[in-house]
Amino acid sequence: MLLHIVFGQASKPVLAAAFELDEKLNGEILCFEDDLSVGPLFILDTKDGQSNRRQWWQQLAGLQPQPQPVAAAAEETAPPPAEEEPWADAELVKQLKALLKAEPEQEVWIWAGQNARDVCGYYWLVSQLYDFAGRIHIIYLNNLPFLNEKNAVFYPTHLHQILPKEFLKAKKLARPVSLAEFELDGDEWHRLMNENAGIRLLEGGKKIKGEPAVHYDKELLQQSSKEFQKAAKVVGQVTGKLKYPVLDQYLAWRLKELIKEGQLESRGELKTMKDFEVKLPGGGEEAPAEQPAEPAAE
Repeated sequence: MLLHIVFGQASKPVLAAAFELDEKLNGEILCFEDDLSVGPLFILDTKDGQSNRRQWWQQLAGLQPQPQPVAAAAEETAPPPAEEEPWADAELVKQLKALLKAEPEQEVWIWAGQNARDVCGYYWLVSQLYDFAGRIHIIYLNNLPFLNEKNAVFYPTHLHQILPKEFLKAKKLARPVSLAEFELDGDEWHRLMNENAGIRLLEGGKKIKGEPAVHYDKELLQQSSKEFQKAAKVVGQVTGKLKYPVLDQYLAWRLKELIKEGQLESRGELKTMKDFEVKLPGGGEEAPAEQPAEPAAE
């Protein structure tokens, strides 16, 4: 039975539906959740790097780090430090490698659409699977035409945009990851970790370009006005203009950072992008006109 790998939950339903159309495709779907196209990657192959990334996601979600307990008077009464939960995707890789070691006949198909999330996920995963060369296959839907519900040709960027029946054609693209690719793509992953850009964009093929975290701030400011509007609306206007969508949660975090810097004003709770509104400084209600000064008494 095949083991299919996807990056993000949105890809699972359409791929699972394709199994019903072709039993040769049938298998288990392993889904990696983290979007590695955004946020810190430095030393992500260590517990410290994974902890740093987890804290960054908590920052995006508006969660505050838990306060440390005050040191007890007697050392023996101090509670033991709480252990952080392991990074879920790292735990999944451990399970995957254990399965491949236990079952020498097991094959893996990595599905990737033409977007930065899937490509970064592929680089990260393949850098850890060199020992299983020959059993790891890639299906990269790079600039390939598919048919939509109206039988019109289109070029999907994400797996979830593809009809289940179209996966029957896509499976023909499955090929083993070559030894050269394991080397080169593993090196590319280490480059991405060391570069540690704020956000990573797909330039075409499998070429990833790092940009600073503020890359979309200009667009967010351009879509803002002198009047308050929902943060979700501003984010939606920016993503609607992008060829490759960027995580909404990331852009909402950037709005919060712009508010901290005083480049935007807000009202409402700075939680999710549905909870607050933003506007450019100034505007809104006009200040009352100044009264002319009383003439001085003679």
